[in-house]
Amino acid sequence: MTVDDDEILIGEGVAIDTAAAPVTLRMLSGGLDALVYGLFTFSLMGAVLNTIGGALNSAAQGAVVIGLLVICLVLIPALVETLSRGSSVGRIAVGLRIVRDDGGPASFRHSFIRAFTAIAEVYMTLGVIAITTSTLSARGKRLGDMLAGTYSMRVRGAPKPLPPIQMPAQLAPWANAADIRRLPDGLALTCRTFIARAPGLRPDARARLGNELFASLREYVSPAPPADAHPEYVIAAVLAERGAREFVIEQRRQGRIAREDQRVSTLPYGLPDA
Repeated sequence: MTVDDDEILIGEGVAIDTAAAPVTLRMLSGGLDALVYGLFTFSLMGAVLNTIGGALNSAAQGAVVIGLLVICLVLIPALVETLSRGSSVGRIAVGLRIVRDDGGPASFRHSFIRAFTAIAEVYMTLGVIAITTSTLSARGKRLGDMLAGTYSMRVRGAPKPLPPIQMPAQLAPWANAADIRRLPDGLALTCRTFIARAPGLRPDARARLGNELFASLREYVSPAPPADAHPEYVIAAVLAERGAREFVIEQRRQGRIAREDQRVSTLPYGLPDA
């Protein structure tokens, strides 16, 4: 079992379904956003030109129009997307959110690139370029997403994540003391998926697959598990222990970063911070 283009693999075999939005939902949300920002732009532009347009020459009026277009179609959408953590009016309506390729929240840089690119691929071409690139992309990305490293994720109707792995109590002493090497991503993901779906498998297929994974897993564990241990319990124990160790390592890393940040922000030589 391998990780496909619609999954992110984190930790020891924890696969998160990216739930990439289909092109149809992206078209619907994009159309709603274009309508909202378009109406806002024309309303603001008309109000500004009616107020000060008579005092400006044609060149100044053109500069004002360009400035308003940049503000209304680039800066404001980028700010809205950043402050709302990837949402907009159209995305809220259809249940979508813009995230980075690794699943994290998009920053202002990502949102600005997307909004700036939308001028050409959405507004100037009536969405032809955006629809074409989204149709050809594995995750439904438009050109702005490809440049920014983002994609549109479904936040409603997405598959639920797999439940966490529980450590079998009878194997906890062995797993805590065992030397467990880092598992290959493919093997870790296969074991993770097998543990979650084992209750729904046929007994013969469940036993066969469990024994095969158990045999592959033993190469990365020392000493060997107890002879009477069930293969599924061993697989669960290895995954749970690896996950716990990864969590401790990450906690230590975060603590080290926090201490370094505190040292950097502290004045040297014991000077009081006014």
